[in-house]
Order: sequence, then structure tokens, then C-alpha cells
Amino acid sequence: MSQPVRVRFAPSPTGHVHIGNIRAAIFNWLLARSEGGQFLLRIEDTDKERSTPEAIESLLDCMTWLGLDYDEEAFYQSSQAEHHIATAEKLMTQGRAYKYQKGEGVVSFFRMPWDLENFKCMKKVGDAENALHTALPVVINESGISFGLVSKKGKAVPQEQLCLAGFKDLKLYNEAGECIFELNGVIEDVYKGEKTFEFSDVVRMTFTRHAVSFSDIIKGELSKPLDSMKDLVIVKSDGSPLFHLANICDDITQGMTHIVRGDDHVENTYRHVVIFEALGAAIPQYAHLPMIVNKAGKPYSKRDGDAFVGDFRTNGYLADTLFNYLTLLGWSPGENREKVTRLETIELFSLDRVKSTAAQMDMDKLYNLNGQYLAEMSLDSFITLAKSYIEGYDWFTGIDDDYYAKVATLMHSRTKLVTQVETWSYFFTEGVEQPESNEKIVRKTLKKEGMAANINAIAEALEKLEDFNAEAIEATIVQVAESLGLNGGKLNKPVRLAATAAGGGADLFPSLELIGQAKIVARLKTAAERDCALQV
Repeated sequence: MSQPVRVRFAPSPTGHVHIGNIRAAIFNWLLARSEGGQFLLRIEDTDKERSTPEAIESLLDCMTWLGLDYDEEAFYQSSQAEHHIATAEKLMTQGRAYKYQKGEGVVSFFRMPWDLENFKCMKKVGDAENALHTALPVVINESGISFGLVSKKGKAVPQEQLCLAGFKDLKLYNEAGECIFELNGVIEDVYKGEKTFEFSDVVRMTFTRHAVSFSDIIKGELSKPLDSMKDLVIVKSDGSPLFHLANICDDITQGMTHIVRGDDHVENTYRHVVIFEALGAAIPQYAHLPMIVNKAGKPYSKRDGDAFVGDFRTNGYLADTLFNYLTLLGWSPGENREKVTRLETIELFSLDRVKSTAAQMDMDKLYNLNGQYLAEMSLDSFITLAKSYIEGYDWFTGIDDDYYAKVATLMHSRTKLVTQVETWSYFFTEGVEQPESNEKIVRKTLKKEGMAANINAIAEALEKLEDFNAEAIEATIVQVAESLGLNGGKLNKPVRLAATAAGGGADLFPSLELIGQAKIVARLKTAAERDCALQV
């Protein structure tokens, strides 16, 4: 019987929650819920200056808003500091780690293992050879090997402190073709710090190339040449563990079966799988999610628009919309569907349907999707939700609930973002004024020869109506337009702009009916005098 799925969301709460991070949380949550497993929250709070209580509260609030419930209590990485240091000491005792002077302090490094044959993640690639530039010496000590490669233009390309394990069977040759050094015979003394070597006349090296490999559920088999890697700092000079060690220790402690995270962590994973094996632990199954990019194919950031979960919430997006949209950034339910309920997603979700290519953020699609969710919301729910946003505006003070409900009912299908209630002010104010942003449309629509007379004619006709309803309003405006020799609907746009100071909105005639006869007539007469005046 296979082991139950255990996954985690392990953010560093240092401020706002980026959509890339919360998408990783969503995918982990979906994997756990679809497999009947467990989704855990680990708060990696070792950066005490940035991991403030406010940042943690913001993180938890975002997760609650999106419905990402987690199993077990939240796990705080800072509580495991002693275990992390003890693990580093264990690696030191086993010869898997060492201390070395770096800058002004002494740090602890994890040593890439020389005994490659004991590590399943290590694969033999074959014989390798590099031409070396004599402008840079070859330096070998316990922290690695440094040398200079030769560029296409013949210049030296420094390679500094690469891990010795990547150079099994290393031999160095001088210009005469003589082998002047073999690493295998002195490796133990080098690792102990008893011997160091420096050569200035080396033109060629040969060695047996190995690679670190792992199988990624999304990206397939991945590998990286060991001779391109360095030993890894795991404890800083102040004695605090680094991300790599703490992250792995906690994954082992929490029994993670899968690690689902962004593909910006692939480079970390090449190192992490080695440390897992060095600690005698099973390597979890990895799945690296495709990056979220902008239209130019660059990593999506705040410069491209809303990038933090709080931004979308503040700007009127629904939690279900954002959950739905982020789920489809990299994963597909099939049949080109763009709207999938949470329950459907849980039933259909699997990591093998996650794409490996970058996912482009499309704000237009998100905007329209939010409109669909709002339109499908029950009327009572929409009325309640919209009121929670509209109550903050001064012009809404003292408004009758029944009247508000009628406005919300009319605007329901037209609303794409809840924050668009800001544009409903014309239903509630006595009069309207054209904002500066309307300058161009006012000039094209109202400031035209004869428009003042047209608007006045409609105002007078509407004022005479005994029954001010949508049907009568429409018939009256059409009749006035035709009497002036215009197409029946020619004056609809000018009337809307004059009466509401809005270029669009719900159906015009029900809107005018709802606002009321007295207000509409007064607004039209004011607009004819104020907004239709021609510029001299």
C-alpha cells in the first residue's frame, strides 16, 4: 500500500503574499485533497527582522480568504533551530560537512560526497576533458577546486571553488603533455585540510564526469553536472542554519512525500536530494511548477499589475475567481474549460496534467472570469456583498435598503468587479457632475451644435409623462429624436451621459426609471445648460 500523500506550503512571511507563492499553496492543497492526503502549513520564520507577526497574520488571512484549510497545527521553523544545528553537527561528525573561513567568519559547508557510488541520485556520465587558461592557477584545497577555462575569444573564465567530488579521477597536464597531478591519491589529506595544491602551468585536465539527477513529476528526468556545483553553506558564521539545511530537516521531520514548488527551486533541488541521501532519508517526489510570466515572457511582478493576493482582494476579485484562475495557470482540466468549481477541480486534479511550460498571466481573462462568478452568484448574496463595499462612500449615507436592492439587482449582471460599485453613485446622488476623465466623451457627445436643444426637448417630454416607466421613457426619447429628424436611438448616448455622467452601465431606460422622474428631468436641464455649451 502506498504511503498517504503529505505535502506542505512553506512560505517565508516577509510581507505581501505573491500569487506565485499562493498558486504553489493551491496546487499542494489540491494534491492533498484529491488524494485523501494531508496539507500542512510550515511557516519558515527564521528571518526575525522580516517575519513579523503582521506578515504572518497577512499570510494566514490570505489562506483563509482562499479557503486553503490545513491539517495539523501550523509548524514554525524557528522552533526547530536546535534540531537543525544538531543535524549539521551530525553531518560534520560523519565527514559530510566541514567548517571553513569565509570572509570574516567561519561557516559550515555541506560537502558534496566523494563516495558517489553510495548515492542513488548520482549518475556517471563519462570521461571529460577541459582546456585550461594558464593566466589563472589551479588551486585545490578542502573547500574545492579553482581554475580558469578558455573562452571562445581565448580569455580566461574563472571557475571558483567547485566541489572536489565533481572531479573524480582528476589529472592535470602541463604544456609538455605530462601528468603532474592526480587527485584520487591525495583526496583524504585535502579533505582533512592537511594538504593544498597550486599549479600555474596547467593547460589541460581530465576527470570522470558525474551528474546529480532526480525525476520530476512535471519536468521529467533532470540532471546537473556535478563539476558545475559547489559545496553548500548550511550554517552561517553566527551559528544560524541556512534555508537548505532547515528546509530539508523540516521535510524529514514532517514526513513529506511530495515537494510541489515553483521551478525557480530546481537548482536548490539538485543540492537537496544529495543532502536527503546523506541524512539517510528517502527523497520525496518533486514537482516543479511552471513560472508565471507576463506578456513578454518575463517573470510576472508588481510592475505588470496586481501581483499580491491582497491586491486582487482589495480591487474587487472574488476568492473563488482567483482560486479558479491560478489553478488553471499551468494545469488543465481538459476540454479547454476556463471555469471549474473547487469540487470539480479536486476530482480532476493530478500533477501529471500540469504543463512544464511557463504560464502567462492574462488580466483580461481573470477580469471576465470574475464577472462570470459575480453573475452566477445568487442575487441575495450579491446584494449583501456589494453593500459591504458601497457602505464606505459618503454618497451612500441614509439610503433606503429597498431602493439599494433595486439598484444592485439592476447592476448585478453588469458588474465585473465588486469595487465597481463606486460607479453606481449616480443612482444615489441628487445631481451629477462630469469628471475630468469624461472631457473627451463630453466634447464628442454633448458639445455639439443643437445638442442643448435636443436634451432640453427630451427633458420637457419626460417631464410630461404621467407614468415614468422604462417602456414609456424609451418611446418618448425615440419620438423626440424622430421629431428632430434623427434616428430613434441617436440620442440614447447623450441622454445617458447627461443624466448619469457615465459612458456605460446597465440598460438605459430601466436605469432612468429607477433614478426617478424629478431627478432625471433636473439633470437633463442642467446638462443642457452646463455640459452642452459650445466652446467659443
